[in-house]
Amino acid sequence: MPNPSEAKRIIEAALLSSQEPLSVADLTRLFDDEIGPDTVRRLLDELRADWSARAVELVNTASGWRFQTRPEFQPFVERLNPDKRPRYSRAVMETLAIIAYRQPVTRGDVEDIRGVAVSAQIVQTLESRGWIDVVGHRDTPGRPALYATTKSFLDDLGLLSLQELPPLEEIARTLELEPASAPQIEQQAANEADAPLASSAG
Repeated sequence: MPNPSEAKRIIEAALLSSQEPLSVADLTRLFDDEIGPDTVRRLLDELRADWSARAVELVNTASGWRFQTRPEFQPFVERLNPDKRPRYSRAVMETLAIIAYRQPVTRGDVEDIRGVAVSAQIVQTLESRGWIDVVGHRDTPGRPALYATTKSFLDDLGLLSLQELPPLEEIARTLELEPASAPQIEQQAANEADAPLASSAG
């Protein structure tokens, strides 16, 4: 069994090499259960403290632990990929915000709140980004789908739970990435932001 110092370095290596957040259960498997979850959590806290004065921080998100660039350095890092940060339309962001704060909701609920139609393309944009998913169906005629945010949505905000949701303005600033393959969806969503409400989907 590795000593605590070695175990911490193993955890550090795993987190730095992973493309996705790693849970305590994932990290425990690194040691064939020779080190328990409580010890892994303690080592993670120590590792987070070790990185506290650096440009990269260790954070605990809904899906697990990961290293990420500190917010104050993110604008500089983004200069390496200046063409990869088009913004989402107002319609997409409003729809996401309503789902985040009122979930679970149907498309009809979102339309009632926004006062304008919500196209299937707007919903598909959020689903393809991994920020929302269908979590059930309302027991009303037509059984409309109920939407809620996902762990990926919380991960992208660096949050553990919905209780930590920031003000709407901060969500809009943080979640502004637009999939490069969806320029037509973006334009359609922008147009529909000012379209009259035609009908309710739920």
